[in-house]
Amino acid sequence: MAAANFSYRKVAFCVTAALISCVLNVFFLEKLISAEKNSSNLITASGFLLIAIDGLIFTSKFFTVKPVVPLRHNALLVFIFFLSNLGNNLAFKYHIPMTLHMIFKSGSLMSSLLLGALLLKRKYTITKYVSVVTITIGIILCTYASSEQAPSETAAVTNIKYKEFIIGLSLLLFTLFASSYMGVLQERLAARFGKHPRESLFYNHALPLPFFLFLHKDLAEQISIFNSSEPMEVPLIGVMVPYLWLLLACNAFFQYLCINFVFQLTTECTSLTVTLVITIRKFLSLLISVFYFGNRFTVLHWIGAGCVFGGSAMFTELHNLLLSRKKKD
Repeated sequence: MAAANFSYRKVAFCVTAALISCVLNVFFLEKLISAEKNSSNLITASGFLLIAIDGLIFTSKFFTVKPVVPLRHNALLVFIFFLSNLGNNLAFKYHIPMTLHMIFKSGSLMSSLLLGALLLKRKYTITKYVSVVTITIGIILCTYASSEQAPSETAAVTNIKYKEFIIGLSLLLFTLFASSYMGVLQERLAARFGKHPRESLFYNHALPLPFFLFLHKDLAEQISIFNSSEPMEVPLIGVMVPYLWLLLACNAFFQYLCINFVFQLTTECTSLTVTLVITIRKFLSLLISVFYFGNRFTVLHWIGAGCVFGGSAMFTELHNLLLSRKKKD
């Protein structure tokens, strides 16, 4: 009984910590994007660097631990991972609201099913296909609602924003399918070499770091903007730090915690439980984006979001998970 109670406490802690850290990660990301929308490359680079440093110390132990999966087999995965993360944050630069960004990322089940059927030749139930159609309709509704022009804008400004919106939308579509294709590659590697998530996490973030050298001019410009932002006192420490650097540090720190707690959750719970936690996190982040940051969210947005989250719940059969959990309790 004591062991069971300990297990429940550990799971409860992991769920709570994952929800809090992941929601705060998105919260500080939105604050940062709101303050400086052109900071996407610096945000991506800082996240990669922090996780790579952690992996260098605790996973590879300064490269003294030989990787189980040969690095040459990770080359394509690492490159796609880099482009996916870069495009994901770059989309904010092209008038993609945080709300649409969240909803698009929630549509990963759709792209995963399509690639699973095409590349892995998997068969899915009718329920899965219905859920994917529901998710697709939700994304289309939210995209249409987000593309509507503001009444106060002139035709010229609207035309420019619309073109940039299309670029941002293309980036989101690319990252959606790129992330799902990464899942296919990871599954193939796992079938051959076994599952090594910590190792994969480290090398996926460490190996792309030299690619950021190609973005050195943009990064240097962003660093200059961050340095010149208004100083702000760090709570508890009392040190004055430029405001944008403080936001970036909070974003990177909570991203690091989010990834680690979700990883711990995967070792303690079933994949469906993890999916449920991630879905709740996305919904909480959406509510914060709408009500705290005041992002425009029309009735059409809510209908679309309902389709996306409802379709996700149908796809992962969360109702069965909740029923089985209730019976166990």
